[in-house]
Amino acid sequence: MSTAEDTKTESTFGKITDTEIARAQAQIGIPQPSHIVLHDPVPSSNGISHFAFSYGDDNPLYNDPEYAKTTRWRGQIAPPTYMAITGVNETPPLSPEKKKLFRQLFPGCGEYVSGFTYEWYRPVRPDEQIFYESTTCGVSVIEKSKFAGKTVHVTRRRLDVTADGAPISNHETLLIVAERSGSKKGGKHDDVAPWVYDDEAIAKIDATYAAEETRGAKPRYWEDVEVGDLMQPLAKGPLTVTDIIAEHLGRGMGHYGHGPLRYWWKTRQKIPGFYPKNPYGVPDVAQRLHWEQDWAGKVGLPLPYDYADMRMNWMAHLVTAWMGDDAWLWRLFCQMRAFNFIGDFHMMEGRVAAKRREGRHCVVDLEIKGTCQRGWVTTPGTATVILPSREHGAMTLPDAPEEFVKRGAEMMTEAAERRRG
Repeated sequence: MSTAEDTKTESTFGKITDTEIARAQAQIGIPQPSHIVLHDPVPSSNGISHFAFSYGDDNPLYNDPEYAKTTRWRGQIAPPTYMAITGVNETPPLSPEKKKLFRQLFPGCGEYVSGFTYEWYRPVRPDEQIFYESTTCGVSVIEKSKFAGKTVHVTRRRLDVTADGAPISNHETLLIVAERSGSKKGGKHDDVAPWVYDDEAIAKIDATYAAEETRGAKPRYWEDVEVGDLMQPLAKGPLTVTDIIAEHLGRGMGHYGHGPLRYWWKTRQKIPGFYPKNPYGVPDVAQRLHWEQDWAGKVGLPLPYDYADMRMNWMAHLVTAWMGDDAWLWRLFCQMRAFNFIGDFHMMEGRVAAKRREGRHCVVDLEIKGTCQRGWVTTPGTATVILPSREHGAMTLPDAPEEFVKRGAEMMTEAAERRRG
């Protein structure tokens, strides 16, 4: 969620205007330079394990380099969604005219992550240089939505490649831009109150945690999987501010470059609208609605809530814990259909929906979901996993689509030409 810089008049601030929609559409296909350094720009062993720690994943493949040496990977690799915190963006600075085009969109409006679509083509290892490119690839206007009246759906794509341009992964993020007045008037969460747990409820949650296992070194063969098989569930929560802090320990402060003290001051000079005053008169980061009750209430929500990335990580964790070290998570899709408020508990579950051959690969399709204690399926999704086979042999990594192979080569060629002068 974000609040954009207050660069418009009072009459348009916090409004979705035709001018801003046209500006968003004009951004489609233009590579965007990054103004911040990501949390672990060159993959590191500690950065990888810290990221896994941040969402509660104790898989030794990600956390124990000595164990990882005994696997088919011959060393530590990163969890799939780690891509969000690593890599270097070599897109050159924009021209003055394009800079105007890319000033913060929809100032004063809320921006909510609504979904992710990922594909992975090869693993990431410590000390391997990664480069990425980000573009807007879709903008659509919803005149009347259940979310908050008129909204704009913006899809952003990121392509990650190696130093020689070979694609590593591709992912798209769907953002919903909404007027804050619509969020406040919707009344959707009027009946939501903090959830209180008794000792019996905590004991049941503890039992789920105790039963969890990481498949690890024991291969899950394609022949042993049947349609309808249930995946081992994972417990996530009840969500606390400690979990939000741990998220930042693994991911950093986010893509606005926010930080403490002098970093707070420097970022505030660039985007002052992202720093509304707190009850003590101090300009404080708008994303504090993830941990501060007062600010969450002012933007129309009953409680602070999680980051969408957290549940994306939980979905990936569910799959990788189930599939084992010898398999490959190829595709993952999930939606954020409801908020996950502080105090909410999630059960991450799934089932085998299909089993098939796709080219040389032995794959299974999974239906997965996260359901909170309120009975809401907040996070439905799907995944495709390549499994080893007794008959057809070990898992082989998938090929990237030709459009990403071509663009990866172009990215590195263009960067080399710029360095040469």
